Amino acid sequence: MIADRSQYDLFVLLRIAALARRRIVLAVVGAGLIGGLFGAAYLWVLRGVTDVIGAGHVGGWMHVPLLVGVGLVVALLVRWLGAPDDVELLVGNIHVLGGPREVRGLRSLIPASLLCVGVGGPLGPEAPLVTATGTFGSLLGHRQRMSPTEVRMIAITGMAAGFTVLFGAPLGSALFALEILHRRGMEYYEALMPSLVGALVGFAVAAVARVVGLEPVWHFPPIRVLTPGDFGWAIAAGVIGAIVAVLFTWLTIGLRHAVALIPPSLRPALGGLVIGLGALATPYVLTNGEQQINDLLDHRVVVGTLVVAAIAKLCSAAVGVVTGFRGGFIIPLFFIGFCLGRLTEGHLPGGNSMVFAAALMVACNVGVTKTPLGSTLVVTEMAGFTILPTTLIAAMVSLVLTSEVGLIHSQQRRLHVDDVGEPIGAGT
Repeated sequence: MIADRSQYDLFVLLRIAALARRRIVLAVVGAGLIGGLFGAAYLWVLRGVTDVIGAGHVGGWMHVPLLVGVGLVVALLVRWLGAPDDVELLVGNIHVLGGPREVRGLRSLIPASLLCVGVGGPLGPEAPLVTATGTFGSLLGHRQRMSPTEVRMIAITGMAAGFTVLFGAPLGSALFALEILHRRGMEYYEALMPSLVGALVGFAVAAVARVVGLEPVWHFPPIRVLTPGDFGWAIAAGVIGAIVAVLFTWLTIGLRHAVALIPPSLRPALGGLVIGLGALATPYVLTNGEQQINDLLDHRVVVGTLVVAAIAKLCSAAVGVVTGFRGGFIIPLFFIGFCLGRLTEGHLPGGNSMVFAAALMVACNVGVTKTPLGSTLVVTEMAGFTILPTTLIAAMVSLVLTSEVGLIHSQQRRLHVDDVGEPIGAGT
């Protein structure tokens, strides 16, 4: 009788465990589907907005009032719909609650970011897109009454799907979503397989929607051989990328102090004015730089142009961040690293300037986001390279040199106890 009772209890426990696993699997797939569908829809709408008000269709003095007007509209959206969420809030809530419990902060974030990126702002769509897909994943987990650990896995899965739709790099995107939560590597290891599944599901949805494909985003020349000199230059790229990351971080912090006395409702319009006036001097102030990388690859450019392009993007991206011109700084940092690497073309003893450029792209971004594995894989996949060990070397050097400097202040060590606290910030 006792043996029968023990067998029955074991059966019940196994059945409960199987149901729990199935619930998690369904939630992971669901987060990937939602992330893929939303990401594809977001990028389709963004293309339409860009076709109407993008810098390529207006330009010159006429674009200045358009940028200021977008800034005013953003301020009105924030006033009417509430403060928008961002990646920093999402990261903080993932640590504390497993993820946000509401989508209130997306009501202003989504339209504001579409306008800011579409009009030719210097920031990319990655931050708002990933904030939204991570929030949707978190909400799905909370609605299923999952534990904070399980909700966290689903939120990270949503983030991975969002990154994949934009970058077209499932493996790199999954690792990027895991690493961006911390300053010293991936710590929520239990979310690795769910994030990979979500990234693949998101990629499949985006591929069907013809948002991503197998072609690389950037048309880098193929790399056939790595020389010993390339490895030495990779270390140098890590050092230079760390310097760029520190400069960007300090510039952003300094500008935040400078605009502190300006009412928040006026900052987006001010940002639009500064960006628009800067664009009259150089077009590299505008857009996040993704397409500009291909333009620079397809044409021969003088050293002065590349220097101006890198400085212009560094400054305009910082202005966008502090004035609330919504978007992300990952792609602009890639662009800055590319420009600095392209400076060495024909002048890099014992090394390949394109290998050096890829390493710099990774190092500049890692110094700010602390994502060595994700950044390495994303850049090499977007550039169509076989995984270059030199980019990983640069990533690790940059990470070590900037480990005490951070712009995403909610990055932290994992919590060993899943304490459920209060949401962090507005709109969560």
